[in-house]
Amino acid sequence: MKTKDILAEKGSQVVTVRETLLVVDVVSMFLDDRIGSVVVVNNYDEIIGIVAPNDVLKATRQHPEYITTITVSEIMTRNIIVVTPEDDIDQLMMIMTERRIRHLPVIDKGRLVGLVSIGDVVKAKSTGKDVEIRYLTDYIEGKYPG
Repeated sequence: MKTKDILAEKGSQVVTVRETLLVVDVVSMFLDDRIGSVVVVNNYDEIIGIVAPNDVLKATRQHPEYITTITVSEIMTRNIIVVTPEDDIDQLMMIMTERRIRHLPVIDKGRLVGLVSIGDVVKAKSTGKDVEIRYLTDYIEGKYPG
């Protein structure tokens, strides 16, 4: 199974923000839209970073007195790892596990085409195994003409 299969199932909508947005507004987006990260883009819609709730928590701990004035550019992760629609989900799982990353932007021909979470990968992996088990069980039980 590939990244594009996950996106076909879940959709390709990605919440993006500009780096000048206040962090408190991003927190509202996390809660209102029930999302786990936002991708930060520049005026050309090129990815320049990503913000997750952990980034907000770190900023709150470091500078609680400024949390209402901190912008996304001050807390975003800049050196992000991206994947392509053709990447295998085993690769995604390895990247996410080794790098302790929960969300990976999906890039195709230089454009942002989706965002895959660790939950998406686990769901796809378990669904794939369930289908494989069902087909093998049916085969063993002789449910296929032959």
